[in-house]
Amino acid sequence: MDKETLAYFKEILEQRLQELYAEAEKTVTGMTDEVVTFPDPTDRASLESDRNFMLRIRDRERKLILKIREALQRIEDGSFGICEECGDDIGIDRLKARPVTTLCIECKRRQEAMEKVREA
Repeated sequence: MDKETLAYFKEILEQRLQELYAEAEKTVTGMTDEVVTFPDPTDRASLESDRNFMLRIRDRERKLILKIREALQRIEDGSFGICEECGDDIGIDRLKARPVTTLCIECKRRQEAMEKVREA
């Protein structure tokens, strides 16, 4: 992959990383600054449900942050865009859709097919 393309993906990944950090900061600030008391148990339950939902989203984003860091490391070490399974290049369109991917489309299809077989 040429340097311009790598720079393009690096910029996308770094921008997404900053967005995720900003969202995490907002969540922490919102949860620590908020002092809310509800006399009604239903209102309290609704608040707790909303907080749990937000924490689940942030946990998924935390996992994405780790994947972004790994992708940035692959850019640095020269292995970005190379399938971990077969060693072929991962298509640019696939990388644009999911820049943190480590598998080409064919290997990902095989992986998903195997997962379906295991579930059955």
